[in-house]
Amino acid sequence: MSDQTAAPAHRRGALPTPRHVLAAARAFAPPVAAPLQFLTVPAQISMWGNDVHGDCVTAEEAFAKACHNPEIFITDAEVIGWATSHGVLEGAYLPDVLTWMQHDGFRRGSTVYDDGAYLAVDWTNASALRGAITQGPVKIGVAADQLDTAWLTTGGSNGWFGTGFQPDSNEDHCVSLFGYGTTGWLASQLHVAVPAGVDPNAPAYALFT
Repeated sequence: MSDQTAAPAHRRGALPTPRHVLAAARAFAPPVAAPLQFLTVPAQISMWGNDVHGDCVTAEEAFAKACHNPEIFITDAEVIGWATSHGVLEGAYLPDVLTWMQHDGFRRGSTVYDDGAYLAVDWTNASALRGAITQGPVKIGVAADQLDTAWLTTGGSNGWFGTGFQPDSNEDHCVSLFGYGTTGWLASQLHVAVPAGVDPNAPAYALFT
């Protein structure tokens, strides 16, 4: 499920993170108990250049800023400019962007929108993943072919559903998980209907791409 409206064109740009880099990252320690459901929906979002460039990793950084309270909206030009100056307009390793963002984030006048230190989240552990999402959007590298198929069912508009995906190791895109709950609850929060044949009581995640 996504909360993005865009023309039917979508680039990618994530490069698979080397295994030794993942192994060296500090692990996220989940809170004692995450809420049963959680969602942050920014008032304004964009493609942030990912419709014409392979800057998905940087675009997800802009999305994370938009999920801040109060919302921080980074413009497309700012995102493209940052990605260009760091050599990641057409592809990036996630840890590289996350590292640069700690000290050299999006600059606007005298203000710099940075990140804190990044942590590794065990996405196979539902409790850990949900706990991490409550702290902010979780950036993940994925294979995008099946996402594109689901995304195009709505012409690239909000509210598509991705179900029945099969394993695919061709990691080439960066997305963010920004909420979780039952399919029905997430659909109600995003003001869309659950499609026929999809269980509204099944656990699901809100995904931005």
